[in-house]
Amino acid sequence: MSDFKFSGSMVGTHFDSHVRQQLPFYELVTDAISVIARNYLQQDGLIYDIGASTGNVTTKIAPLAIERNARMVSLESSGDMAKSWDGIGTLEVVDACSYVYEKFDVAICNLVLMFMPLSERGQLIKNLRSKMKEGGAIILVEKTLVDGGYFGTVLRRLTWHWKLTGGATFDEIVKKELSLSGVQRPLNENELITEFGAKQFFKLGEFSGWVIDA
Repeated sequence: MSDFKFSGSMVGTHFDSHVRQQLPFYELVTDAISVIARNYLQQDGLIYDIGASTGNVTTKIAPLAIERNARMVSLESSGDMAKSWDGIGTLEVVDACSYVYEKFDVAICNLVLMFMPLSERGQLIKNLRSKMKEGGAIILVEKTLVDGGYFGTVLRRLTWHWKLTGGATFDEIVKKELSLSGVQRPLNENELITEFGAKQFFKLGEFSGWVIDA
């Protein structure tokens, strides 16, 4: 079983259809991100879309950015994914953990941190907090650790149900799950709250949305 990678069949239109098949709430969350960003983006501000994939987030936020004369900078570590980027603003193919950030109003990590090593994700959030302008925010949407009891089993079954409803086959679900072994590590919600003061705006199954503001 090969590891899951953002290359080959997981880029471009294949990625767009895949993420919507696997996560039926994807459009809802993308819309929520754009609404939340409106509350933190200042005139002539700066937005970072970290782990930009094909550019869905910046495309959604574009009207707001244009209205407030804001810059949008997308960061994507996968060169293959970057070739399919169709967002608005500027794209930089770079590792988000080593990138030198400017002072920003809004930074967005949509389904990104869960693919980063545990040793790097916390440091990235700390780095982003140090570069966040007063009144700014970091918006996170990630897979999180589920309850260790029976309810955790219920949530995992709910996730599989969504994937089947979205058109995935049993074989595809199992192969995808095994390919994520060691590649995707869900976040700990308690750490987000206690270490970074994160506030939850979304929760469905194993996925959660959070805001860390100044």
